[in-house]
Amino acid sequence: MQVIVHTGAHATEEDRLLKSLLRNKEDLSKQGVAVPGPGKYRTLLKDCFAALEAGSPAPDSRDVLWDAILDEEDANRVVLSNPHFFGSQRNALEGDYLYPEAVQRMRDLQQLFPHDQIEIFMGLRNPAGFLPALLQKAAPKRLREVMKQTDPQQLRWSEMMGRLRQAVPDIPLTVWCYEDMPLTWGQIMRDMVGVETHKALLGDLDLLATIMSPEGLTRLRAYLEAHSDLSEMQKRRVYAAFLDKFAIEEALEEELDLPGWTEELIETLTSIYDEDMYQLQRIPGVTLIAP
Repeated sequence: MQVIVHTGAHATEEDRLLKSLLRNKEDLSKQGVAVPGPGKYRTLLKDCFAALEAGSPAPDSRDVLWDAILDEEDANRVVLSNPHFFGSQRNALEGDYLYPEAVQRMRDLQQLFPHDQIEIFMGLRNPAGFLPALLQKAAPKRLREVMKQTDPQQLRWSEMMGRLRQAVPDIPLTVWCYEDMPLTWGQIMRDMVGVETHKALLGDLDLLATIMSPEGLTRLRAYLEAHSDLSEMQKRRVYAAFLDKFAIEEALEEELDLPGWTEELIETLTSIYDEDMYQLQRIPGVTLIAP
């Protein structure tokens, strides 16, 4: 079984991506690709991880798990999505480390599915936007704790990915930038379910629909229908051109407000993030979906 695990991150349109994939559930099932609803596995896997702390899984645990998750659906590839897979929002940070529980979670997953081909898919985000989004609903005490213990200029996604690659080198990682998702959304969906680049999927414009005027979206759909032979790169140039003309400006604005943050700090974090993405691409076994 090819097991595709979408691990968030938090605040990277993770639930919207799953909903878009679920729109294709019936069609994908005919191709041997299962996209089970999250109710089938999120709590189940959480309970399994907790049980692993007390010992090794039973010999038949893999088969029992797949029976419960797939519910008699025949598949050779399954997509599982959970933004809390590497930890809750509270556990997404520990000092200057992102998702410190990630390595243990991957080792747990390997124990549960020792004979399956596991791949990780994950959206990343500029810490300048990630931290405010992560802490948006945090209690004042938690907010003060993070502000005291975490230096945002030290956060590196490449460090996290390097940690994972060292611990579980047989598991490939595919990542993308949250900031690029309006342009790469369709490819992310297709790569996760393993279909050809030219394959049309329902929902491949779902994210664009949230940041583009209805008129612009209608015109974009008409243009794409009239130019069905566009390559992935050509589509992205078309998306960018339509966004330039029809974007909803308020939808593009981000709230980057945390106590003590300045415009200078945000610019510094963005520069660090750009360099971090460059370093991340150099890690063997990590694929970055870029525009």
